Amino acid sequence: MEFTPPLQQGILLRRYKRFLADVQLSDGSEITLHCPNTGSMRNCLYPGETVWFSTSDNPKRKYAHTWELMTTPNAGLIGIHSGQANTLAEEAINKGIITELTGYDSLSREVKYGDENSRIDILLQGAQKPACYIEVKSCTLLEDGQGYFPDAVSLRGQKHLRELMHMVSQGHRAVLLFVVQHSDIFSVAPAAHIDPEYAKLLKIAVLAGVEVLAYRCEMSPTDIHLAQACDVRV
Repeated sequence: MEFTPPLQQGILLRRYKRFLADVQLSDGSEITLHCPNTGSMRNCLYPGETVWFSTSDNPKRKYAHTWELMTTPNAGLIGIHSGQANTLAEEAINKGIITELTGYDSLSREVKYGDENSRIDILLQGAQKPACYIEVKSCTLLEDGQGYFPDAVSLRGQKHLRELMHMVSQGHRAVLLFVVQHSDIFSVAPAAHIDPEYAKLLKIAVLAGVEVLAYRCEMSPTDIHLAQACDVRV
């Protein structure tokens, strides 16, 4: 996925009220960005480091600028826009990058499913094969060289695991796909120290037949895309 128009850069000053961040531009002026990330952003906030943001020409938006990337102190990159994970996953599936998810005839987004009033991120369907229900999660938490999900207690994430298990019980294929938007994460594990219930449910889900995949993003201020599989430690 190319960033069009090109991203602009600034220096992070602070994130606050969850969805706002202030940055300083090269001329010394300050602007407020929309922060499209509902998580805690634990270990993703580095005041004084460079951020990259997009700009919308929609006059109805209160904040025209959207935070896209964070530069880490060791010159790595983190994808801040968690909502892009679904788009990145769809693009990678269509290009055949996620080899485990090839061979289907159609791809649909945000389809109602399950028995807990949910919407599946991606639904793959093909002739003479079970439908494939895919929940996509953005992984950005890095601690001691290990990537983790979630970065805060996630009741929604727990619900999605139950829904995926239900799909398996109905004879469908169910996949949990971690989109790794951190250049220094090379394996993903459930964050039992943050959300022990999620970690417990993930183990149960795997035993029930839910597949777990993780793919790393290649990121730059001009482009972001899924590139290669990485380890999952359940």
